[in-house]
Amino acid sequence: MSGFLAGLCAAVLPLLAAGFWLGRRTARTQAPGGLGGPVEHATFQTLHTASLAAPPLRAGLTEETARKSARRLRTLLGTDALCLSDDSRVLVWDGVGGHHRAEVLERLAGPLETGRGEAFPLACDEPDCPLRWAVVAPLTVDDRVHGTLVACAPRESAVLVRAAAEVARWVSVQLELADLDRSRTRLIEAEIKALRAQISPHFIFNSLAVIASFVRTDPERARELLLEFADFTRYSFRRHGDFTTLADELHAIDHYLALVRARFGDRLSVTLQIAPEVLPVTLPYLCLQPLVENAVKHGLEGKAGTCRISITAQDTGAEALVVIEDDGAGMDPELLRRILAGEVSPSGGIGLSNVDDRLRQVYGDDHGLVIETAVGAGMKVTARLPKYQPGVHSAGRLAQE
Repeated sequence: MSGFLAGLCAAVLPLLAAGFWLGRRTARTQAPGGLGGPVEHATFQTLHTASLAAPPLRAGLTEETARKSARRLRTLLGTDALCLSDDSRVLVWDGVGGHHRAEVLERLAGPLETGRGEAFPLACDEPDCPLRWAVVAPLTVDDRVHGTLVACAPRESAVLVRAAAEVARWVSVQLELADLDRSRTRLIEAEIKALRAQISPHFIFNSLAVIASFVRTDPERARELLLEFADFTRYSFRRHGDFTTLADELHAIDHYLALVRARFGDRLSVTLQIAPEVLPVTLPYLCLQPLVENAVKHGLEGKAGTCRISITAQDTGAEALVVIEDDGAGMDPELLRRILAGEVSPSGGIGLSNVDDRLRQVYGDDHGLVIETAVGAGMKVTARLPKYQPGVHSAGRLAQE
């Protein structure tokens, strides 16, 4: 949370400074009613314009994102022209004086190499061109220059130099957030691949062996189980989307349990209590199925009698409360703590730590798994899933993939 607040301050303070500068420039202008004085109105306009420029920049620095954000950025600075470049070319020129592109590009080598801003006069033979001065401000992410912001004006201005530097800082923050978004996406993809890799080969082998055992004795049963196996593997190894719905995750769990029941018969007893209103809730893909697999593994491990597993999903208002409980072998709480902390690896199957990490990454640290267990006392795993979270959207039903 402290990192988020620091990033928020870094993103907003430059805009407030730019808004104050813009307010000073327009101090004699009558502000609309209800918005306070000219400075307050200018600050509001600055923040509003910045909010419109931010979404494209959160996708990185490309020709398309530069084109979509350039006009808003030029409005922030109040200049006649604005240019955005990457480390090798001009991505967009917004405003008058497009014939200066080549001249500006030649002057970007220094700021791109040193990471320092620069101001220089523009040479122009066209009498109608208002541009006579340019200010270059580097765009940096993790101390590496990704590009530049160039503001062009009729005359040299120390205020414009400072304002361009502040807006460039704000753009750099958006690019850094875009870089973090890409890193987060790559991390989630890597963890999903890890989850897929950890789907027990023994489970797959045993499922196929059970199906084969029914081929001669009960062909119809073998056919049903083969369809269950196909649906389960199709869901587990799909490539579409990082998120799914609770309904789809429960469908996958049902296919998995059908295959387990075919092997263990009456030794496995599963009860489900699902509130219909939580079925559309979106959650990270392959999030609950590993918890059920863990419950089956520990519920049947070293036990001759019946393993009882309960799966409940309740509506608690802003969240869906999902609880998976078994009456199996349980675990030493200290060992569990070390597993969740990544200090030791789980003994087999899919680790709880993977699911716990993903929930924390998506929803925040307050939404990690809550696990109650003791040796010989079974295990109860609780997950709280917000009904709405920015950026969390389901890829749709399996039938639509």
